[in-house]
Amino acid sequence: MTDKLSKRLCAALEAHLAGGRPDLPEGGALIWRCFTALSRARSCGPIGPNPISYPEIAAYAQLVRMPFEPHHVETLAAMDVVWMERAYRAAKGAPDGVKTLHPRSEHALTPMLFDLSV
Repeated sequence: MTDKLSKRLCAALEAHLAGGRPDLPEGGALIWRCFTALSRARSCGPIGPNPISYPEIAAYAQLVRMPFEPHHVETLAAMDVVWMERAYRAAKGAPDGVKTLHPRSEHALTPMLFDLSV
């Protein structure tokens, strides 16, 4: 049953990220609110948003005094995979005529390149 709930929450998240209205499954509102709170607090790195880490989930659960079961954590992680795939897919698709940089250089970091970046 949890796997079914996880799949339905991921589908609702995909619909939400596509601009539609999420159809939350019954019993999924609490996990949805937890995910949105964790997602709002996510960190960003040099190439974009970072995934929600397990220590962040544990800290959030302790902060709001919510005893997450392992299947709750798995559902949050699955929803985060959907969110991250959408975020990086959107970042790759720049409009025509807009120059973009590769997220990772094809060249090795040399002392000269390092000095240029400072």
